[in-house]
Amino acid sequence: MSKKWGVLATIATGVILTGCGAGQSDSAESEDLLSDGVLTVGVTAGPHEDIVNEVKKIAAEDGLEIEVVSFTDFVKPNTALAEGDLDINSFQTGIFLDTVVEDSGYDLTKIEPTVTIPMGIYSEKYSDISEIKEGDVIGIPNSPTQEGRALQLFEDAGLITLPEGSSIEVTTSDIEENPLNLDFVTTEAAQLPAQLQDVGAAGINSNFVLDAGMNPAETSLFMEDVDDLFQVNYIVSRTENKDDEALAQFVEYYKTPEIKQFIEEEFKGALVPSW
Repeated sequence: MSKKWGVLATIATGVILTGCGAGQSDSAESEDLLSDGVLTVGVTAGPHEDIVNEVKKIAAEDGLEIEVVSFTDFVKPNTALAEGDLDINSFQTGIFLDTVVEDSGYDLTKIEPTVTIPMGIYSEKYSDISEIKEGDVIGIPNSPTQEGRALQLFEDAGLITLPEGSSIEVTTSDIEENPLNLDFVTTEAAQLPAQLQDVGAAGINSNFVLDAGMNPAETSLFMEDVDDLFQVNYIVSRTENKDDEALAQFVEYYKTPEIKQFIEEEFKGALVPSW
């Protein structure tokens, strides 16, 4: 499997056991998928990478070897999957995938929900949302739907007003009321924690907050409601492989009590398992 998309690639060391797991598949898709003996999974750095590395350990015990390829943005994991450099990815919400598919034409499919990772408002200058000042620069993600998600977060916090019934694809140009004249600046999502020293506040996904060594529950000024369905993340594959036995095995390993316990203990409520 090509490594050209890997920013950080971790190769599983498990040995494929004869007669175990995915090697038993009778489908042509499964044989093609595992022709090199490895299931290649794309993730974003941080919690998604940590979780899939735990899944890798369970899978290795059952004879399925997993290669984890980590990215630092939201664009390349879907491009790599669509071009065949990954077998699946696990990093994105369903609505984000829907937008990517619509814009790019990629033939990708949601396989199974995984975790909810809320977005929050963070600041190194302020300890309360009410302290944000007129003219402050506000950092938000520049990727499809994540910009709109951040703007909806700032609306929920009472700082701006968007058109009634706005979709997740709303942009800064759609802001109707901005009483503090906040200056919203878009940037790569993974870079937002490092830029907190340069802005008044930022809307940041919890996975990047955790990756920066911060605890969302302790440091956020305002958080999304975790019950919003659009926040649920998914395992995604190419549509042609959606029924592949190896993918079903990966889902089974992912949604075990051991992985649920790992998520709850490791992330202390910042991530919520879907099962």
